[in-house]
This record gives sequence, structure tokens and C-alpha cells, in this order.
Amino acid sequence: MKLGFVISTQPTSFSALVYEEALEAHIAKIKKLGYDGIELAVRNPELLDIGYLTSALNRNRLTVPAIGTGQIFCEEGLSFTNPDPAIRKEAIMRIKSHINLADKLNAIVIIGLVRGKKETGITNEQSEQWLIEALRECASENKSVKLAIEPINRYETDIINTVASGLSFIEKVNMENVGLLLDTFHMNIEEPSIIQSIVLAKEYLFHFHIADSNRWYPGAGHINFTELFSTLKKNDYHGFVSAEILPLPDPDTAALKTIEYWKKL
Repeated sequence: MKLGFVISTQPTSFSALVYEEALEAHIAKIKKLGYDGIELAVRNPELLDIGYLTSALNRNRLTVPAIGTGQIFCEEGLSFTNPDPAIRKEAIMRIKSHINLADKLNAIVIIGLVRGKKETGITNEQSEQWLIEALRECASENKSVKLAIEPINRYETDIINTVASGLSFIEKVNMENVGLLLDTFHMNIEEPSIIQSIVLAKEYLFHFHIADSNRWYPGAGHINFTELFSTLKKNDYHGFVSAEILPLPDPDTAALKTIEYWKKL
């Protein structure tokens, strides 16, 4: 397994992301700390200077394991389950632009809050059908790019909160490049057993996020990461583990504490 750190490439209201205008300086700091990769939260790929970004990554010999897309919902309200077909279409087109970026960076695209929430007056069946159609269209855009659905806790969305519901949905989508991203912060809220849920997701686990129970760096809460990482190893998980954490008490300390804890494990 390799360790990554999540940062935002653009300003965001999402609290569990670090954003700094001096992107290359931040990339260099992550490399100096000893991380293997840097996960990028991207609102709009068209606003990125891809040449500058790839040069900075290459100079620091860091890979991009995954691209987060949640800002298109949080900042712009785009989602796959919005009752407005124009908004659904825009959400699909935006994710396709993320897929294009992911192809260039050899990264996974995360399907988080872009799935949306259940809207008043819309049946569960209709929301699910819109979501299935959107994911199939996006997954068909480039089958070499993996899409990872992230089960998210009930306080942020009411669509796909648990590993079991995520697996059930993946079966309905029925695309080989659609799998799961598990996040310990959300799992701590929703799963009866984090360990059993990791085992359950084994065949479909594309990516993994870590944060402690309070969304601080690992070791600042009560999650048993020793048992958790042991389970990932038993499952032969060889992908990235990325820290998506609150930048507390400050971003540099959070990044340092995370990798210190990682090395102890």
C-alpha cells in the first residue's frame, strides 16, 4: 500500500480539504514529508493548467491516485439525481471532463456527493434510475478509467450510505470499471463493523480514504487503524490509502501527524 494526501486544486467550502494557491510548493511539502502520492480534489478540470500541474508532479516524483469531484455538487449544485435534466446533463459532462483528466494522470475518479440527494416528490426508483444511467454513461466514456463510488454518511446524503448499499448498486450498474472507495470517517458512522465491511468490499475496492473518528489525522480519535490495515493486507489490497482529513490544528501538522502514524504502523 502507498500513502497519499488529499488537497484541493481550487478554493472550496468543504472543510476536510486543504487549499493553497501555491500548488507546487504544497506538492513539494507533501513529497518532503515522505508521501507517495497526492490526491486532487478538482471542481472544474478546464480551469486547471494541466501542463503546470503535471510538471510539478513530475519534478516531485508524485503520482495522483485519485481525483475528487464533490465540489461540483457542494459549490455548483450539479448532481446525477437532480430533477432538472439540464443539471443532470451538466453533471455528466463535468464528470466526463474529470475522466479525461484522470486518463492523463492515470488516476481513479471518485463518485461522491455528485450523486446528489433524494429530492422531494421524486421516488427512490426514479432517483436510482437516473443515477444508474448517469454512471453507465460516464463509465462508458473511457473504460480504462475506474470510477469509485464512495458510501457517505447519512448526514451528507441519503443515497448509498453503506458498503452493502454500494455493492448492491454496483451490481445494478454492471460496469467493470465501477467499484468502491471506502472512507473510515463515514464507515465509523454507518457500518456495524468497519472490518467486516472492508472484507465485504474486497473484490470491488478501488481506493481507500483514512481519517479518524473526528475527521482529524489518524491517531487523534478512536478508530483502530492497526486492525484496519491488517485487514487490508489480508485482503491483498495494494492500492493507495489517502488521508482526507480536517486541516487541524493546521495543514502542516495534520500532514506530518498522518505520516508519522503511518510509519509506526
